[in-house]
Amino acid sequence: MTKISFLIFSQLLLTGILFGQVQKRPLTHDDILKWERITETVISNNGKYIVYKQEPWKGDPVLKVTTPKAEEILSVKCATNAIITSDSKWLVYSLQPAEDSIRQLKLKNIKKEDLPVNKLAIYNLATGKTDVVEKLVSVKAPENWAGWIAYQTEARKDTANGKKTGTVSKPKDDEKVYPLFLKNLVSGEISEFPGVSSYLFAEDKTAMVFISEGKDSTFDAGIYHICLSENKTQKLVDGKAKYRQLTISKTGDKVAFLAGASGKHIKEAVFSLYYWNNSGKAKVVADNTNTFLPGNWEISENGSLFFSENGNRLFFGSAPKKTPKDTTILEEEIPVLDIWHWNENELQSVQIVNKNRDLKKSYLAVYHIDQGKTVQLETKQFSGIRTSKKGDATELVAWSNHPYAVQSMWEGNPDHVDIYLVDIQTGKAKMTKKNVRAIPQVSPEGKYLYWYNGVDTSWNTYHIVSGKEFKVTSPETVQCADELNDVPNLPDSYRTAGWTKNDESFLVYDRFDIWKVDPQNLQPPVNISKNGRQTGISYRLVKFDNERAQGRFGSADEKPVDSEKPLFLEGHNEITRADGYYKLELNKTPVELYTGNFKLNTPKKAKEAEVIVFTKEDFQTYPNLQVTDLSFKKPVQVSDAAPQQKEFIWGTAELVSWTSLDGLKLEGTLHKPENFDPSKKYPLIVNFYEKSSQELLNYRMPELHRSTIDYHLYTSNGYLVFNPDIYYKIGYPGEDAFNCVMPGITALIEKGFVDEKHIGAQGHSWGGYQVAYLATRTNLFAAIGSGAPVVNMFSAYGGIRWTTGLNRSFQYEHTQSRIGNSIWETPLRYLENSPLFTLDKINTPILIMANDDDGAVPWYQGIEFFIGLRRLQKPAWLLNYNEADHWPTKLRDKEDFQIRMAQFFDHYLKGKPIPKWMETGIPATEKGIDLGY
Repeated sequence: MTKISFLIFSQLLLTGILFGQVQKRPLTHDDILKWERITETVISNNGKYIVYKQEPWKGDPVLKVTTPKAEEILSVKCATNAIITSDSKWLVYSLQPAEDSIRQLKLKNIKKEDLPVNKLAIYNLATGKTDVVEKLVSVKAPENWAGWIAYQTEARKDTANGKKTGTVSKPKDDEKVYPLFLKNLVSGEISEFPGVSSYLFAEDKTAMVFISEGKDSTFDAGIYHICLSENKTQKLVDGKAKYRQLTISKTGDKVAFLAGASGKHIKEAVFSLYYWNNSGKAKVVADNTNTFLPGNWEISENGSLFFSENGNRLFFGSAPKKTPKDTTILEEEIPVLDIWHWNENELQSVQIVNKNRDLKKSYLAVYHIDQGKTVQLETKQFSGIRTSKKGDATELVAWSNHPYAVQSMWEGNPDHVDIYLVDIQTGKAKMTKKNVRAIPQVSPEGKYLYWYNGVDTSWNTYHIVSGKEFKVTSPETVQCADELNDVPNLPDSYRTAGWTKNDESFLVYDRFDIWKVDPQNLQPPVNISKNGRQTGISYRLVKFDNERAQGRFGSADEKPVDSEKPLFLEGHNEITRADGYYKLELNKTPVELYTGNFKLNTPKKAKEAEVIVFTKEDFQTYPNLQVTDLSFKKPVQVSDAAPQQKEFIWGTAELVSWTSLDGLKLEGTLHKPENFDPSKKYPLIVNFYEKSSQELLNYRMPELHRSTIDYHLYTSNGYLVFNPDIYYKIGYPGEDAFNCVMPGITALIEKGFVDEKHIGAQGHSWGGYQVAYLATRTNLFAAIGSGAPVVNMFSAYGGIRWTTGLNRSFQYEHTQSRIGNSIWETPLRYLENSPLFTLDKINTPILIMANDDDGAVPWYQGIEFFIGLRRLQKPAWLLNYNEADHWPTKLRDKEDFQIRMAQFFDHYLKGKPIPKWMETGIPATEKGIDLGY
């Protein structure tokens, strides 16, 4: 071979042309914007079709239909919101306008009302034929029966005069109305109804109900019921009114709603409760003249209407009448202020946040259909109330934290509450338990109240009929409390897995196993998963979609667990971080069905077939959809959502271990570039929050994150990323972060492949605080990115979390900040843990993000940080996204943040040129004009 030919051959190898290879390249921000996630997954009830949506961060989604054998049937761009009808014959979805076409129209200043809108697509899964409906507003399909769909569209325009037809003018209260179309999917016949504001299908029977504002003389305003099986339409009430809370029973033969008079002269509608029972017109069954109402109360338009499971009870809401405004005083004469009272139940800031909710607050009442009487169940005495046995039980559980509300300001959760039972026939309440730190739950059959007591870490039950209370677990029998709890607060429980049939027993978790517990403590708890603790596997019960709680009844909606039949479990090995699916039979140890060195999601199951859809992933493997049966043998991959990944230099993930400065054995994850060479030295970014090593096998979907670095972006561009676990003691969170992180970094440096002069750190919120603290203790870092940090625990302690209105003191005394005492009890701990007071020690350039609408961490904390560094003439930059809360949520801002953070680290850790925004800043006069990249 000549010298020239050898050079050509070598060049071919290097460029990857030879043998069809493609040279991999680093990931960019633009590549991430195009990265597609699977954001919808629907399985037909018969298991023959899997529908999923691939959606990029920026761009148009694609809806795909495949069989369990990965035979693609359909692929539609710009499609979303898929519904498969109950009979598995039809796919209904929305077609949205292409993103770029909307953008181009906006650049031309096209008015919002003239922009294209969604379309409705109705696809026949058998024939492949698609019908398209223009200008879609809404669409619904029955849940448990098939043959029909209903949809609304924007009103048509009359081409003769340019006016819209098919609807009426918008009501004064802004409740929009549109034409409603009811389509028979078998015959293709379509019925149209004008001016519809609300419509519902019955859950189990072929019936629907809707409210219409009518249309001139051709269609009367009112509420209509349609029995589809008999093609029978009935008008339940005549005329226009303010109708609210339309509801229909599961069987479709009962309807309820609220109605109040409407008109220009009526400022506040007075509502009555109407009920219809499959014949004649709807009748008023309760109004504000009823004696069941407390004095000066009224039926509330904001209370939810719902029928009990057996249909004999109708629940609704009432509320105190609002205080009328004094019409003799001008608005401009009324002082505008908030009055904070030292001993009111809720801080004024909390009340302001919750003002709209509180103005609409209603209190539960019930109309006994079979008895014709109405009872007020909930009063202002209670903080909350819950039905049981799907509304059919004789008593309800209520609770009140009012006697303990003030102390929650510094104690946080769980609240202290008193527990009551409310008689559904009389509304009389009986206290059953005083001062419990838990919200009570109700067993599905309504026989027991149950709660977890964090004080003695036990599960407790209350037998409603006998009035007896039982402590059914203890730390000696089942360790229900979080074993890794490291905050100065009561440890949380590991939750429950549900109840067995007839409330015979309930299933609770410890860290690893599932325990069957006798609710009256007649038998000791039994470990039904047997070997979780011995193997280090944390077992959790798999509940398929149709077994999970849905609807208004909460956990009581869940199907009972049949422990006599095989159960399916998810298992996570805390040692290896591997996941698995297991089968558990009575009195046997779990049998592996599908396990491996990967992360698994909670699987979905077809309602009427043994077809399972799940995902598996690791740091390098995209979580594509897999289809199998309940044996989990021979899964078939049916999606390929990230084929472009092979074009990029990727990364790896491994577990590393070291010893903290105070002697703890620690672990963390280390992520390396795909082409890692141990003989080279790499820049390192340390990114952490609390504990993340159990996420070793997570894929970490490429994303322009709101608050953290993207691991794939950085490893693809030649960085190492280190994420260490942090273990905390009470009172010294900053010191604990230092003790855990720094020896971890040192251990990596000793391996020889870390460039010790080019190490950065990045964290946000609690992580932002910790990296800020580290900057005051070490000069090891060449650059630090600190998002939404708290740097002054004194000023933060007395501040407000504006999103909720809560005072921040509970966080410092009992939760994440882990100080454990108030500023008056241990002021030095607040001083020692506050980076602000040692900013003079910092010699590291700092990039701060603090947004002026932050509702979690007061943004003045970021200002204190920046102003202190500026005063001390330390290099620092502050990013303030004006329309962002705790972090940027708009894609444009997330992209900007990621670009600037990458430029910051690239400059200090890779020696790349400094961008303009870092070198000279961007004047306010150039805001939005010169990005300074």
